[in-house]
Amino acid sequence: MISLPFRRTPRDPSIRALYGMIVAQARSPVFYRDYGVPDTVPARLDMIMLHLVLVLRRLRGAAGSLPAAGQDLFDLFCVDMDDNFREMGVGDLKVPKEMQRVGEAFYGRARAYDAALDGDDPAALAAALARNVLGSAEVTLGARRLAAYMRAAASELAVQAIGPAELAALKFPAPESIAADAA
Repeated sequence: MISLPFRRTPRDPSIRALYGMIVAQARSPVFYRDYGVPDTVPARLDMIMLHLVLVLRRLRGAAGSLPAAGQDLFDLFCVDMDDNFREMGVGDLKVPKEMQRVGEAFYGRARAYDAALDGDDPAALAAALARNVLGSAEVTLGARRLAAYMRAAASELAVQAIGPAELAALKFPAPESIAADAA
């Protein structure tokens, strides 16, 4: 494969494995079947961003070289989104504009989710998830369940050992383990 200029790919295979784990979790059928997440391209992107925010939150709290791993993880996310836009037939001239939208969406969601998780405000988190993931102004049972899942995932990630060797072994809770009336 010819390496494209200005494209940086992570050298650490654990970053690729970690990103693969994020995408696999975001694609878990239970979110789309039981949580009410629409099975659409934008909602799938939102689920990837949701899980990416959770992992980056955990990496920010780590010492040593792990915050740099967070940047590598985010870079891989951007490369993956760029590739996906191109595979979906988005033209070369429009891809940068789409990537700008993804970046703005990611940072907006990260701020909203972090603030709600830091403030331990279930209502604010559920409202942000209803708006961003479910595309609804109304906080539904699915949004409250997704908020409960996010809080459980943040708690579970916070207690897991983390280091360069453990990156690819991070685990999210099973979404089916979060009760429908968890919130």
